Amino acid sequence: MLNPTNQILEEQVIQGAYGNYTITSSDRSEVQKYRLSVLACGISFTAGLAQWAILGPSTAWLWLITMAISLGLALKWIHIYLRVLHQILQIFWAIGCLGIGLLVLKVGSSNLLSSLASNQLWLLAIGPLFAALTGLGFKEFFCFRRPEAIGLTMLLPIALLSHLIGLLNSTIIVVMLSISSVLLLILALRKFGMNAGDDIGDKSVFEYLEKQTNF
Repeated sequence: MLNPTNQILEEQVIQGAYGNYTITSSDRSEVQKYRLSVLACGISFTAGLAQWAILGPSTAWLWLITMAISLGLALKWIHIYLRVLHQILQIFWAIGCLGIGLLVLKVGSSNLLSSLASNQLWLLAIGPLFAALTGLGFKEFFCFRRPEAIGLTMLLPIALLSHLIGLLNSTIIVVMLSISSVLLLILALRKFGMNAGDDIGDKSVFEYLEKQTNF
């Protein structure tokens, strides 16, 4: 049962671009799930690279799985005005997850990361997963102008494309990936200090676009 304070928050009316709307408890719950998912993705990315550097790649692949799962959940709860863009990011994520599965069948789980490091073309299999993560970072920068978001959006694709075409040596690429992972972690942590309505966006725009697609 809502207490009076929560009831006021629940019923607060906000003026949007295309009409009034409210931020509900369900909206706030989705935002919390989104933020926790982004945090889990950042932790997995950072921990995976750290374990790879310290203990080797044989078991670090497990962090790639938790990263993929948490990214998928984040893309479920993310709020993007354009539905088609939202769906494209989810499709990239799904293709990347399928690529991980195919690589595990091809080279084995313990050899997954070492195969990605030694054979650049294998990166094409899971590249869409990181494209989806880059899209998430771009959305965060576009909406909130956070410097860590644009850093993630720029460094991550540059590092992976450089590995794919052999432009930079492995040390520089690992450094760039490590910086990207830390930036994602910072991005995730900073989001917990934001108002839930900021992540929801203008719900009247969502409703307007939904009506447009139904015509």
